[in-house]
Amino acid sequence: MTSDIPNTGTGSDLTAQELGDLTRAAEKKNVLAELSSHCRFLEATLASIPDFVYAFDRQRRFVYANPAMLAVSSDELIGKSFADLDYPADLADRLNGHIDHILTDGVTVEDEVFYRSTTGYQAYVQFVWGPVRAEDGSVELVVGMSRDISERRFLDEALRKNEARLRAATELAGLGIYSWDPVTGALEWDERLRAMWGLPPDIEVTMEVFEAAIHPDDLPSVHRAIAACVDPAGDGRYNVEYRLLGRNGNGTRHIATSGRATFSQGRAIGFIGAAIDITTRRRSEAAIRASEALFRSFANNSSNLIWIVDSVEAMIIYRSAAYEKIWGIPGPEAPTPFAEWMEDVHPDDRQQVERALASVGAGEVEQFEYRIVRPVDGAIRSLRDTSFPILDEQGAVTRIGGITEDLTTDNIRQAYIICSRAADARRLAGIVRAEGYRARTFASGSAFLDVAPVLAPGCVLVDLRKAKDEGLSIPRELKARSIPLPTIALDAPGADVEAAVTAMKAGAVDYVIVAKEVLLRPTLSKAMAECLGTTRPMKREENAAARIARLTPREHEVLVGLVDGGTNKSIGRKLGISPRTVELHRSQVMNRLNADSLTELLQIALVAGMATAAGVG
Repeated sequence: MTSDIPNTGTGSDLTAQELGDLTRAAEKKNVLAELSSHCRFLEATLASIPDFVYAFDRQRRFVYANPAMLAVSSDELIGKSFADLDYPADLADRLNGHIDHILTDGVTVEDEVFYRSTTGYQAYVQFVWGPVRAEDGSVELVVGMSRDISERRFLDEALRKNEARLRAATELAGLGIYSWDPVTGALEWDERLRAMWGLPPDIEVTMEVFEAAIHPDDLPSVHRAIAACVDPAGDGRYNVEYRLLGRNGNGTRHIATSGRATFSQGRAIGFIGAAIDITTRRRSEAAIRASEALFRSFANNSSNLIWIVDSVEAMIIYRSAAYEKIWGIPGPEAPTPFAEWMEDVHPDDRQQVERALASVGAGEVEQFEYRIVRPVDGAIRSLRDTSFPILDEQGAVTRIGGITEDLTTDNIRQAYIICSRAADARRLAGIVRAEGYRARTFASGSAFLDVAPVLAPGCVLVDLRKAKDEGLSIPRELKARSIPLPTIALDAPGADVEAAVTAMKAGAVDYVIVAKEVLLRPTLSKAMAECLGTTRPMKREENAAARIARLTPREHEVLVGLVDGGTNKSIGRKLGISPRTVELHRSQVMNRLNADSLTELLQIALVAGMATAAGVG
């Protein structure tokens, strides 16, 4: 059966084709819409990132640029080359070379350059460029991404400078740097610290290695310091000094170290510190202490006064024990103004003392004689002083030192009583004073021996009744130290001959039973006479001759010229020196002879007999 409607089958086929076209058109539209959406997403993503993303065509022109980083907009870049954008010629050539290399060889290039725009923008830029290939495999575009690394470069440069400074500082100071992990116990030491321990580079540093080299006596203090620095309740500081043994137990050195721990959530998580070898410093300090002890031992046992003045502050900063013997009062321990010392100088001698010390302050060594009026009793004592300048590192006179000898000849009737019982000491002192002697009591032999080297001449009464052994040690010590103080041993009734012999062998000049007080007085007088019998005052002419004998040969020649009546000019002509030099020697002679005028100088020379020797009648 056939249809009456023509071309029915053909009409159905056309409808299906149209439907297919419509379907394909709809699919294409959907694909384009999806592609458009992806493009918008990609563009939004590229626009939001801080890195600069771009592309070049084969003519080295920008064909794409996201709006990031550079000082120009992306619209201003499109279609332009580096030359169009006024890039520096050397930089443009370098970048164009990269583009050509990628277009030719299809490689990826990484580089870092410094860029400065015409508007003043500048930065260190790191970039990566790569090829975009066409369907036939050829490279049709170069795509790239750049990042501003200026901040990182500046930080790296600052870090390098800081590390260089740290290295220089540690090398200059001799510091060893180390770190410690309180959690794991791991230690990291630099080469200098390893060298302090004598460790080669290949040996692992552990707490056992660290502690093994520390002196056993110092290890507990190190443990306490470590525990304190990791204690969250503390400040995290670590500061300790300890001795370090050599690898064979020899060569002890001193190490000082400090550092600080860091904390997190209430516990120590890190530590960094520095250590320094201070062996030389500690040895120098020990040598200085030994030298000071030696100096003080010498000074305290010298019968001459040793003193030091800070000439800048005009303060006396040191006086030896002999000050008490000469001045009659204990020396102040604290620094005292120099002006107070000058107040004790005899008014007639102050001017020449000031002149001599001014010369010492100018760098000269001076020897001069003067008198003091003792503040304790008004007694006048004659002193001879040798003063010298003490220079600092720059050669300036900042201190003045002196050695003072007491020239006074005393006829002091003095007794020193060593008795442990105060009542007995008072009774003995009463007997001594009744005989016209001065008495000074000491409660122990050690107290007496401490000051014996600087005591004035006298005799020593040692009470053996309560402390025989200690008492007998006193004459022995006086003899061993060559201190010329004769000793009388006092003993209780009933002592036998052997006790007397023992006392005499110990060095006592006499042995007296205290019960027979009638015998004590003549014995004491005899001992004092023995002590002081050979002493007599120096005659005036002997004193003058002694002063003149201490002049230098040139000073003596100038003095002879003055005694002969010469002038500075005539004396200078005779000696072959200038009148000015004669004047300087003349001033020095007057200082040494303690003369305030030419008349007084000539009187001293006359007393010494120089006038007769010079032929002046």
